[in-house]
Amino acid sequence: MSETVGLIGLGSMGLPLAANLIESGYKLRVYNRTRDKAQPLVEKGAEVVNHPSEAVEAGGIVITLVANDQALEDVTSGNDGILSQLGPGGIHVSMSTVAPATAKKLAALHEHQGSHYLAAPVFGRPDAVAARKVWICLSGNAAAKARVQPLLEKLGQGVFDFGEAAEAANVVKLAGNFLIISAIEAMAEAFTLAEKNGIDRTQIANLFGQTLFACPIYQNYGRMVAQQQYEPAGFKLSLGLKDVTLTLQTARENQMPLPLASLLHDRLLAAVANGKGDIDWTGLALTISEEAGLGKGED
Repeated sequence: MSETVGLIGLGSMGLPLAANLIESGYKLRVYNRTRDKAQPLVEKGAEVVNHPSEAVEAGGIVITLVANDQALEDVTSGNDGILSQLGPGGIHVSMSTVAPATAKKLAALHEHQGSHYLAAPVFGRPDAVAARKVWICLSGNAAAKARVQPLLEKLGQGVFDFGEAAEAANVVKLAGNFLIISAIEAMAEAFTLAEKNGIDRTQIANLFGQTLFACPIYQNYGRMVAQQQYEPAGFKLSLGLKDVTLTLQTARENQMPLPLASLLHDRLLAAVANGKGDIDWTGLALTISEEAGLGKGED
């Protein structure tokens, strides 16, 4: 493998993803606002650049994995952004969780330049990224998707194609995250009900994780909620609030009420306002324990 790939964003997801790309034989050119984060990749052979635009090869592939919509727009079309350098035939693979409207806007900007914007958000926490166990949702131009498919297949355990509308994969990602935080809320309420009646939280989590809800979300998140292990954060509660906010925004644009999402938004907003924004989003369960008079539990 001799192709050079650009990667922008070396957070908890971007860093292990970058390492996997290098291990898969790709040459890597990386940019991150905090340059020191790239040092482990430099030792593996990656090149670090000073500006997002320098991570791009004309007509090449660049991946972005940044925290929010504004960060994505900044590294794409801001000063020293990638858009002007990508050129005809270039492909921007956005793996960030952003609003569908943002994806649609950026896709149009890329099309005007002769390049392609693909949405490729992932389901999976940092440990799943490192183990290449994430699931990838993909949407955008068909030819561009065909070109990046071999690369994406090296990063996860499956790629699901949602058509040529660039924003489609982001709709799916928001829907999935809404389902996850809904499950966290439901488990937290159920486990707290059990605890209030003298039943061990871990026991009930084990039962449901092995029987009625034998799936990764109820098994993995269920264990964290049962054991009240909310640090270190694999996915910060504040980011969960961001995603639920985007879900509600998308629903409003389609004139669709989401009453459960509205409740979850208020739950998450209250948790952030009370200083819980940096714990894992399973820490939403703390609020439920506190409301039930059980205190904050033990770390």
